[in-house]
Amino acid sequence: MSHLPADLHDVFPQDAELMRELKGRDRHFATLADRYAALDDEIRRAETGAAPAMDDNHAEELKKERLAVLDQIAAVLEGERA
Repeated sequence: MSHLPADLHDVFPQDAELMRELKGRDRHFATLADRYAALDDEIRRAETGAAPAMDDNHAEELKKERLAVLDQIAAVLEGERA
């Protein structure tokens, strides 16, 4: 399966400016954003064959972690918008 990278600005286009601001002033948010990008890159590279293949269980765990990080990012953005 081909996986296109989903940059956070693609996932939350309406919050692009807020995310830039948060990355500069909120270490926790910056860490979450960096972790999301790293997970997304690792998954994409494995799915496209740019990195060694991983077993299905490991891939599934990475995808679950990426989704959990994305949920945390969404919660921070929601809190900032409120």
